[in-house]
Amino acid sequence: MEPINARTMLNAATAAAATTAGQPRVERRRRLSQAAIAVSNQKVRPAYSPTVIAGVVRLADFILLTLVGVALYLGYVARLTGFNWEYVAAILGMTMTAVICFQAADIYEVQVFRGQLRQMTRMISSWTFVFLLFIGASFFAKLGGEVSRLWLSAFFFAGLAVLITERLFLRAMVRRWARDGRLDRRTIIVGSDESGEKLVEALKIQEDSDIDVLGVFDDRNDSRALETCAGVPKLGKVDDIVEFARRTRIDLVLFALPISAETRILEMLKKLWVLPVDIRLSAHTNRLRFRPRAYSYLGKIPTLDVFEAPITDWDLVMKWLFDHIAGGIVLLLAAPVMALVALAVKLDSPGPVLFRQKRFGFNNERIDVYKFRSLYHDQADPLASKVVTKNDSRVTRVGRFIRKTSLDELPQLFNVVFKGNLSLVGPRPHAVQGKVQSQLFDEAVDGYFARHRVKPGITGWAQINGWRGEIDNEEKIQKRVEFDLYYIENWSVLFDFYILLKTPLALLTKNENAY
Repeated sequence: MEPINARTMLNAATAAAATTAGQPRVERRRRLSQAAIAVSNQKVRPAYSPTVIAGVVRLADFILLTLVGVALYLGYVARLTGFNWEYVAAILGMTMTAVICFQAADIYEVQVFRGQLRQMTRMISSWTFVFLLFIGASFFAKLGGEVSRLWLSAFFFAGLAVLITERLFLRAMVRRWARDGRLDRRTIIVGSDESGEKLVEALKIQEDSDIDVLGVFDDRNDSRALETCAGVPKLGKVDDIVEFARRTRIDLVLFALPISAETRILEMLKKLWVLPVDIRLSAHTNRLRFRPRAYSYLGKIPTLDVFEAPITDWDLVMKWLFDHIAGGIVLLLAAPVMALVALAVKLDSPGPVLFRQKRFGFNNERIDVYKFRSLYHDQADPLASKVVTKNDSRVTRVGRFIRKTSLDELPQLFNVVFKGNLSLVGPRPHAVQGKVQSQLFDEAVDGYFARHRVKPGITGWAQINGWRGEIDNEEKIQKRVEFDLYYIENWSVLFDFYILLKTPLALLTKNENAY
């Protein structure tokens, strides 16, 4: 079987678009079943990343233990013998060793944080081992007489008390997050048949599982598709999944189909790869077995990764920090320019200084994007039903300049820093009703919505490569999508920084389509 990856799906989507050219497209918004609507209407809070939680706890352990050790040293030993950096080095070594031992004991897992007895016994054993190791190393290095026994005993018991207090607080927090659904992986199963039923049952019997199965979907609508799988309702057909995922938070799409159903799987993946979710194939019923490292596991259930949601866990934290730190600096630097532009817009023509427009955000969410007004107020086009063209009579004198230089985009910095629905760098948010040659953008480019798997940005990879301004033919929108998908697949903080640095030069040298 040919490996399924993002490049395979891009090629498959292009081929599908070519073979269906001229055929009527499916309706833009599907009507969901009552069961699917009921599930999507449930109040859902954003999820917390277990990877980030575990990382923060590691850092908290290191900082707390270091502070305890240093405070005891400064309060007792240093007052008697004077300050000695060797003690500080020993404290840092012990706390680092403790964190490593805690990791080896598997207590940095969210499921362990929920319990009490298991994590406490492992933690106490690991902390005791660290001190025995330190005592043994001091003995062989003949340093036993130089280490204060009172300090060492106080460090052991005070550090243990701090760790236990921290874990009790963490346990309460994790349990509250679990009740709120912030730690659940909201999952839908594809395959409403006997194989799907076995998969749901296998997921249900697992202890401490974070998988929350919302329902099952199937590509068939006949007697082979069960109405319920192990008590989980069928919510609709595979064609309904995209609309369902737009309405509610979905973290994982899990295929219960056998790998041998390659054709069916590929057809369904052509529709689902545009979603910002993890997509996996369950291998729980497959007779063909790969090496254990080829699988990722949901508890004990082996799965094969097909797509991963882009920019998650620590990457998401890094991008958030980049947006708010770099965005805040840019906003401060741009404030005088924004004040001058606002004054020029106000003096040039009557009407408000800012223009608000509905655009596509993350996962097709509709967001309000702010710009300096560049059109006459009585000819404003909030739906972008008519593309701005060269020498467009609707554009004001100041508007021509700020559109050419992209100064009209500066108010979007408030979206980045304060509202958080835009990034500094990312695919540019297009108007909801944006069109090219009377076609909506998603009608002109197959897989267009895949660019919404990440938060849109003020500038992007497509823009610094010259694909900005008027979209008057299919090539221009296709190239934008192509560059946007490249950005998503190759994202890094350094890539964002590079794009940000290149943006001013691109605005001056690649603005032939901006008017």
